[in-house]
Formats: sequence, C-alpha cells, structure tokens
Amino acid sequence: MSDPQGADQDAGAARLRGPRFDRDVPPGGYLWWYIDGLSDDRRSAITVIAFVGSVFSPYYAWSGRRDPLDHCAINVAVYGDFGARWAMTERGRGAVLRTAEQFRVGPSMARWEDGSLVVTIDEWSVPLPRRIRGTVRVTPQVMPQRLFQLDGQGRHHWQPIAPKSRIKVTLDQPGTDWEGEAYLDSNFGEEPLEAGFQEWTWSRAHLRESSVVLYDSKRRDGSEASLALRFADDGTVAEVTSPPVAALATSGWQVGRLTRADKGHTATVRQTLVDAPFYARSVIQTQLFGERVDAVHESLLLDRFRSKFVQVLLPFRMPRRAG
Repeated sequence: MSDPQGADQDAGAARLRGPRFDRDVPPGGYLWWYIDGLSDDRRSAITVIAFVGSVFSPYYAWSGRRDPLDHCAINVAVYGDFGARWAMTERGRGAVLRTAEQFRVGPSMARWEDGSLVVTIDEWSVPLPRRIRGTVRVTPQVMPQRLFQLDGQGRHHWQPIAPKSRIKVTLDQPGTDWEGEAYLDSNFGEEPLEAGFQEWTWSRAHLRESSVVLYDSKRRDGSEASLALRFADDGTVAEVTSPPVAALATSGWQVGRLTRADKGHTATVRQTLVDAPFYARSVIQTQLFGERVDAVHESLLLDRFRSKFVQVLLPFRMPRRAG
C-alpha cells in the first residue's frame, strides 16, 4: 500500500489483456477474481467472486491448506426487486478446469472472450435452495495493467484489472435483466489472508472521467497502510492523497464501517448487500474529489473471522461438494 505502493509492474500481466486464470497458487495461498456491478437505475446489484484456494473456506483451513485447487468456488450474490440470493458451493479439483482464459468450477464458468469477461452461472443459493442461473458479461472501459503490493513482505498482491467497466446481467433465475457500471479486479497471496492482515476497508467509485479505489488496512505486523488511486479514463494511474476518514453506521453484525469523504462532507449507507459476522459489503453514498458518488464498500475483520464461533458458522453458508 504505501511501501512499494504498487510501483512494481507485472510484465506477464501487462502482456495479457484479461484475467489470467492459470496463475500458480502455492500451498497455503489464494487467488480470486472479483466483479461487482450496479444497475444504472440503482435498483439491482451483483457480485461474483471466483476463488482458487478459497480464503474463507473452513474446509481449506481444516485440510491444512495443502492443495488450493481442491478448494475452489464461484460465489454469486444478486440483489433486485425479487429480494436477494447468495450462493457459494465449494468444489474439489475433480470439478475444476483452468486454462489461461477459462476457469470452470462445477457447472459455472468464467472465460475471457472477445475483450469481455463472461461468467456463466448455474448455482443454488443458501440457506434456501433457489436457483441462480444465467450470464454476466463485463466489458472493460479502462485496463491499467498494474500490480500492487498490499503488505510489507510482498506476500499479498492486488491487480485492478478493469476498475471502470460496463456490465450486462441476464439471469433466467431469478428473472432479472439489466445493464450498469461494473468493476473487476484480482487478489492473490502466498499465505492465508489473515496471516497478513487484521482488518481492512476497501471501496471503489466511478467518477465522471475516472474511477477511484481506496484501501485502508491494519496489517498483522501492527503497521497500518492506506492507498488511494485514481484511474483516468485515458488509462493513466495516479496515486492521490486519501480524503479524510468518514464513519458509517455499523452493520447488523456490528462490523464497523469506515470510509473516506471530502472534507466537510459525510457518507451514508444506501444498502447493505452482505452482512456477515466478519464482513460487510455495502453500497454507500459519499463525496470524493468534488463529486457525489455511489460507491461499493467492504469492511473485513480477520481477527473475528479466525474465531471458533465464526468457523462453526461458515459451513452453513458454504457447502462443499468433492466433485
């Protein structure tokens, strides 16, 4: 965040114009690709996260994290007039196929196709077994081809693949069809996430001629770091000074939520999308660099995630199938 602060470039990533799904993941490590999207009318939202070595999997932890490929999942959370559906079924390596441009986990698949990321979804929600089936297409508008180090030891990295994108969501179940703004990134590490961090907050927002990503973290070694980046629509990337801290209402599970807002302005929670004992994802309204914006925000408490209480709860939200 603020040591090498993302000055390091990944030459391999720079040569590939999309996510590289066959990146090596060492034992104990993780890799994920993250999509979020908000409909233009703000009535619908979606997140899709494809995991190798699922960072929040109790099964991966219980296995000693020896084989990341044996613990993969495609997590889908969709929100709209129908309500909300959430699915995350973990599958073993026999149900996984990876190439440079394709990642299949059971019946669902992400693939890079004609300059867009296309995710074909066929999952069952929990705790109520309801189908989530259809297609999500993310078309990047900006692809900075940069890699950023998030910790002081170089074990955790973040790649903002397409911080400003458009999304087309077409789901047969639940019946929803919309377009809107989107964001695409990837995180990967050589050790469990909780080994590097105590907690973090993150947010992203689209401005008129740029997009902004804000990270604030407390690392496991006791240090703190902040990272504020503006990705201009012409492809340039600039590190900027983080706006002042702004408090948000705590989640239902009492997860604290802090964000950033221009001096003299406040931030509010418009909708809580995910409310878990150690994690909250929200749509917030704030002011950044002179513009009033809707932003996607997350708060992650990794000390709480490590607690025995939370570990007991996780299998109810994350069923596992071996094949």
